[in-house]
Amino acid sequence: MKVLMVVYDNDSFTSYFPQGLAYLASAEREKGHEITIYQQDIYHWPDEHLTEYLDNNSFDVVQVSVIGGYYQYRKLLKLSDAINNSRNRHKFKYLIGGHGPAAEPEYFLRKTKADYCGIGEGEITIVELFEAIEGKRDRRTVKGIAYIDENDCYVRTEARELIEDIDSISMPAYDLFDMTYYTMLRMPNIRANEKSIPMLSGRGCIFACNFCYRMDKGFRPRSAKSIIEEIRFVKDKYNVSYIEFSDELLMSSQKRTLELCQAFIDADLNIRWNCNGRLNFADLDVLKKMKEAGCTFINYGIESLDEPTLRVMHKGLTKEMIIRGVENTLAVGISPGLNIIYGNINEPLSAIDEAVEFLLKYDDHAQLRTIRPVTPYPGCELYQYAIDKGLLEGPEDFYENKHVNSDLMAVNFTQYTDEEVYNKLYEANMRLIDNYIRNQRNSYEKICKDLYLNKDANFRGFRQT
Repeated sequence: MKVLMVVYDNDSFTSYFPQGLAYLASAEREKGHEITIYQQDIYHWPDEHLTEYLDNNSFDVVQVSVIGGYYQYRKLLKLSDAINNSRNRHKFKYLIGGHGPAAEPEYFLRKTKADYCGIGEGEITIVELFEAIEGKRDRRTVKGIAYIDENDCYVRTEARELIEDIDSISMPAYDLFDMTYYTMLRMPNIRANEKSIPMLSGRGCIFACNFCYRMDKGFRPRSAKSIIEEIRFVKDKYNVSYIEFSDELLMSSQKRTLELCQAFIDADLNIRWNCNGRLNFADLDVLKKMKEAGCTFINYGIESLDEPTLRVMHKGLTKEMIIRGVENTLAVGISPGLNIIYGNINEPLSAIDEAVEFLLKYDDHAQLRTIRPVTPYPGCELYQYAIDKGLLEGPEDFYENKHVNSDLMAVNFTQYTDEEVYNKLYEANMRLIDNYIRNQRNSYEKICKDLYLNKDANFRGFRQT
């Protein structure tokens, strides 16, 4: 079959490599399907261009995948209109997937008028679904999909089992995408002459935070051998020297982290990289090995310094663990990404003050850090709590009325008024922004002093874009 994969425009100059679609493209191509990538993210075509493209080309399947954000939801609706407006719409099946639609498949199917919604891990599901579309099997036997049948009844098939052997999954179909564009993406502490790419070290997470939506339970690591093979491939093919391990938790244990880092060192990869980490595993011996293996930045989900709130979140962290882990990270020369959100169930306003003081003390300014409100995305525990307490009515209320921006509250779970929370967030984030700007000024002052007073001949100019 002829398949069109649509990579949506996120209004950015550079975009994140669409790993999910690239994995699916690889699985589909192995079964003989012809894949075309529509890269709206690169060319910023208006949605009407997609309608025209579908009018002038023949496809059997059109695929779109999005996560659960307010922007992605609205973008999916616009793309769906463009797809459904094609005069060839009756000739192809329209498939949607990703964490956004998968959490509330019936709602998304009816809003987008898509033919099928994929739920969960897709490499096996998509191949079986294509067989059903070709008439080679009954679609009711395809696990992990949902659809609206001919009688306007919602059908959700049996859940798909997770792929236990992650190494058996084929590498993303990099060659189908414009890798010259995607490798321009900037990462924390990346050098100006480095090309980068995101990569998975595994799938899933061993923790269960109440605000996190994840279809996959548990953690399934890739082998060091498999990861190293892919790193060598992208180095040789695309001259990539910086890897962002984009999965939820490379640091799933101290043992795995040490073994993986030692494998990188033994393989003499000569790469630099970052990852998502856990502060309860951030001991000095682990971090030193990560530094030796090329790690420059670890993104930590701190979320709060308030002990009762950490317990409500199921973070598995204490304030003491957080401070010790961050101090250890800075001590070995790795930048810590300090992510903090506010507004979980009954979280006190004082938690914002505590977070600001923490950020002012430990942030090394590798990125601008602000405090954002927690969002109860469909599928997470906090979303169900909001519905049970009458704070949300369901997916339509969430997407159409409440979740209008990631820096505004979708639901207020605290004991304070919206105005009190927003005033506090304004004061806190202005302090953080002012501190970041002051740090940038100090940095430029040092550069200027080195240039003119120390005659620094390595200076390359002040102009930036």
